[in-house]
Amino acid sequence: MTEVIALPETQDRSARFAALLPQLRALIGAEPDPVATMANVAAALKEAFGWHWIGFYRVIGDELVLGPFQGPLACTRIAYGRGVCGTAWKEDRTLLVPDVEQFPGHIACSAHSRSEIVVPIRGRTGTVKAVLDIDSVLPADFTDEDREHLEEVCALLEPIPG
Repeated sequence: MTEVIALPETQDRSARFAALLPQLRALIGAEPDPVATMANVAAALKEAFGWHWIGFYRVIGDELVLGPFQGPLACTRIAYGRGVCGTAWKEDRTLLVPDVEQFPGHIACSAHSRSEIVVPIRGRTGTVKAVLDIDSVLPADFTDEDREHLEEVCALLEPIPG
């Protein structure tokens, strides 16, 4: 796989996801290390969409621990059930938050974040082992279509060992 992600000139997200997904499949290939894979996926998503913050939190014990990411400094640890990431982990479902200021218990890692989407990634036993967290500086920047595509991206990473 080359180091360049080839994307259409359009800003249409569906078209960009359609072009990106096969490239991610090739990029991930048979790579056994989930951290290496997460690092490349975060970089590819940042390159493709330019969102403010894109990264992974890994379940370690009873908290989420910061993994590979692209963007400004981030919160290092998040408790189970806290904030958008901890809630997505606890509820084992994707959370799409149009206005982070309206989310009870939102953890403000960046004052610039206005909307957020968090997608769980499961392990071999079906339990959540990590989450993909994406923040945007625009309110209501994520749609159900983004949710579907990002869930497809995360399915490429499953099952995470552990």
